[in-house]
Amino acid sequence: MTDALHDLTATAQLAALRAGELSSRELTAHYLDRIADHDDELGAFTTVTAELAIEEAAQADKRIAEGEWSPLLGLPLGIKDLFATAGVRTTFGSAALSDTVPDVDGWTTGLLRQAGAILLGKTNTPEFGSTCYTENAVTAKPSVTPYDLTRYASGSSGGAAAAVAAGLLPVAHASDGAGSIRTPATTCHLVGMKPSLGLVTPNVPPGSFFPTTIEGPLARTVADAALLLDVMAQPSSGDLHGWRPEQLFTDVISQPPRPLRVAVWTETGLDGVTPHPETVRAVKRTAALLEELGHDVQEVPLPSIWDEQLRDAMRRHFGYLVNLVVESLVPTDRKGLLTPYTLFLDDIGAQLSGAEVLTTQAIMARSASSYLAVFEQADVALTPVTSGPPVPLGHFDSAGVEAIIDLMLEWSVYTPWANLTGQPAVALPSHLDHDGLPYGVQLVGRPRHDLELLALAAQLESAALWDDVHPPCWSQ
Repeated sequence: MTDALHDLTATAQLAALRAGELSSRELTAHYLDRIADHDDELGAFTTVTAELAIEEAAQADKRIAEGEWSPLLGLPLGIKDLFATAGVRTTFGSAALSDTVPDVDGWTTGLLRQAGAILLGKTNTPEFGSTCYTENAVTAKPSVTPYDLTRYASGSSGGAAAAVAAGLLPVAHASDGAGSIRTPATTCHLVGMKPSLGLVTPNVPPGSFFPTTIEGPLARTVADAALLLDVMAQPSSGDLHGWRPEQLFTDVISQPPRPLRVAVWTETGLDGVTPHPETVRAVKRTAALLEELGHDVQEVPLPSIWDEQLRDAMRRHFGYLVNLVVESLVPTDRKGLLTPYTLFLDDIGAQLSGAEVLTTQAIMARSASSYLAVFEQADVALTPVTSGPPVPLGHFDSAGVEAIIDLMLEWSVYTPWANLTGQPAVALPSHLDHDGLPYGVQLVGRPRHDLELLALAAQLESAALWDDVHPPCWSQ
């Protein structure tokens, strides 16, 4: 067994646990030590549950010794701090809720814990997950990519991505409402999967009937992502959109997919915003590899542009969602603890009429239908994930709260449409540039073709689309 246990993938760790070559207590202690050594500079966690983790690991070792087994038994895991964990502080990234301790687990959180995962803590997230960068009034430091500590790990799953990339967790739970799994995956050189609508029971505020947020995995490998997906893909019986795959993800990734038709574009659809050359390079090298693997790759026009009407609709949509969360969760006497950006969005949402909410959703649906039309002639879309490299700290709020949403869209413009259509989307690493900054690509599949999409991701991984290049702190 290697001295550096975090060198092992989650899949290898589970195999070693089951074979008795490694104990969960040993593995858990290793990761807790790494969190203690590195999290002060990474900002990956809002809460570390060291005592609980050691207790759960001891119980897992006992169960393994008695011949029991479940899919994640003994494997350390972090849960994004937007999701309830029974008996463990859940802040939602908000100082207004910093003392909240739920009585029950959220649906998907419960599935992961019931599968035997060891809870090491809650990973950092922006307030109510409303930004593509992870900075809040709960933690002293924003989540940064371990590849450059002066740049954001993105968001809203920034803490989860930073932890996995730095070797503080083997794999992490995350969620994606407009790219919040995929952009952190790219800034941290990871695999991040946003499932189709309904594969995982969505986390939506009360009163929302246009679900765009869904939970998924952040991992170093496709096989590790498949491990979590097999557990998470059990929607609740009351899920209006719920469905289950015909096979396990861990089974299909060993088989190459059929030849697929791949549509490619790199345009942003925003006036004056062009993708960074390294972003385009990531797409081109992936397209070339797909052709070598026997897939039919064709460049297509950008399906929909981000005109002023669509940008305004997205602004109102985010305001509507934040207002729902604030009104349902935040006591009136604690609203003064909310961040300026949350208050800005809350004010937008509070002023919307019912007719304006419906009109907003109709505008977004029209854009989404333009993207769906592409899949009449294609099986998969290949695009960038972000328009450029990880963003320097302070960039997004440099021009005041009113400019934040536009600056975020300029950088993460490629991801929101897959949330609107409900399609599966996976972010894969591509390469590091000469400054050591990561770039990645996005693959989007047909609705409910999650198995096929992840099999394609595994094929690209096997064909060496990316190298397992670790950040400097990995070996420290």
